Amino acid sequence: MEKMYEEVEEPVSPHGQYFNSTVMCAYIFAFLEFDIPFDEPQLIPMIKDLFLPINPRLSSIMVRDKYGKMRWQKVEVKIQENVRFPKFHETANSSSIELYDNYVTSLLTSQTPQDKPLWEIHLINYPTTNAASTMIFKLHHALGDGYSLMGALLSCLQRADDPSLPLTFPSRVRLDPKYSKKSLFKKLCFGVSSFFSSVSDFGSSIIKTRISEDEKTPIRSGYQGNEYQPVALSNILLSLDQIRQVKSKLGVTINDVVCGVIFYGLRLYMKEMNEKTKRANSTAIVMLNTRNIKGYQSLKEMQKPESKGLWGNKISFLQIPIPKPNKSGISNPLEFVMEARDVIKRKKRSFSVYLIGLIMDLEMKLRGSEVVSKVIYNTIGNSSVLISNMVGPVEKMTLGNHPVNGLYFTQTVGPEDINIAIMSYMNTLRITLKTIKGFIDEQKLKFCMDKAVEVIFKAAMEISVIPIKK
Repeated sequence: MEKMYEEVEEPVSPHGQYFNSTVMCAYIFAFLEFDIPFDEPQLIPMIKDLFLPINPRLSSIMVRDKYGKMRWQKVEVKIQENVRFPKFHETANSSSIELYDNYVTSLLTSQTPQDKPLWEIHLINYPTTNAASTMIFKLHHALGDGYSLMGALLSCLQRADDPSLPLTFPSRVRLDPKYSKKSLFKKLCFGVSSFFSSVSDFGSSIIKTRISEDEKTPIRSGYQGNEYQPVALSNILLSLDQIRQVKSKLGVTINDVVCGVIFYGLRLYMKEMNEKTKRANSTAIVMLNTRNIKGYQSLKEMQKPESKGLWGNKISFLQIPIPKPNKSGISNPLEFVMEARDVIKRKKRSFSVYLIGLIMDLEMKLRGSEVVSKVIYNTIGNSSVLISNMVGPVEKMTLGNHPVNGLYFTQTVGPEDINIAIMSYMNTLRITLKTIKGFIDEQKLKFCMDKAVEVIFKAAMEISVIPIKK
């Protein structure tokens, strides 16, 4: 028992402190949609047998030791206090779907008590548009990032077709597989280009963080209290086959197509809401997993001592300028995909994300976590959109013999007006929009995103050769 106590009495990582400070209190929300109503009595035993053993942090709270350092401390988990079974009372003026939406809105803006483990599970046994019941995991970002938390969550689920087989995920292909075959001269030129690109990106990131900010537009209010404002959650479901068709036509990656769709949809929305802002300077913050791994690891792998780095927060971000349309109006939609590809490809070659991480670590040591939290908060607040993505299984899953029809996530981080989360599951790609009520017209934004998909797909199918950027 003493050994277990020592294991959980580990220091809270710098990122864990950034995300749980007086400046930021960040959460990740994972949604499991089931084909059938969930058997409520099964949930508590599942949490005890499957969820809590994943990591000691799930049975711990953050405390400050006698030296002033934040540490994880083991506590007794009263599971019933961290689990909710909401009951809705439908009336003539409110359906279960409306009550569900209101409940989720409230859940996204509330905080969990600091004297209990930093997670909650909400089982909503009411039908929605896409499911018979929904389970929501509310996980504090201090516990880990999207990769570690989603990997741990997926370890609790099984394949519907054959539980004895592991879940599989789409293969990840390098952007430049021919690099190893390049001549020494070309590799040298590549290295020099990466160096200057890194310096430029690092400088622009520092400026964006400390000095400059995006213009105020229909997608950026500039208000720094958005984390306390009511939000709306909406989903866009896309066929991965359709995305792959565009990918093949243009010779790009799926991520390039999705980013092009999002950027084009945002510009359409800006044009619809305020014509004068269609060419405004706007930036997207794209969250990155900095682990050098190909995919999720099994729960056994994540629990090995030598695999400690698989858990926690290993993230950084890219600052991507949102492409602008031509002066005459919204330009060829395929240019948004190609420009997204070019910018992201160049940014990924840059070492700026690692330089930013080093600066944050140094600032943490010299000035403390609260100062770094403020820097992260300002970086997000000075930009227009926050984007993150995760890859889900190819096969259908089950949880305790309850088939999972849908899987998606969102997060609350800082003062962003629009938070976009992208997740694949089976043959569907889901784009989840978390927007500030009263400022963002979520229905119009969703319409513009749907239109962007339609227009880009149609334009791609009409070309016979890969477009060349002028």
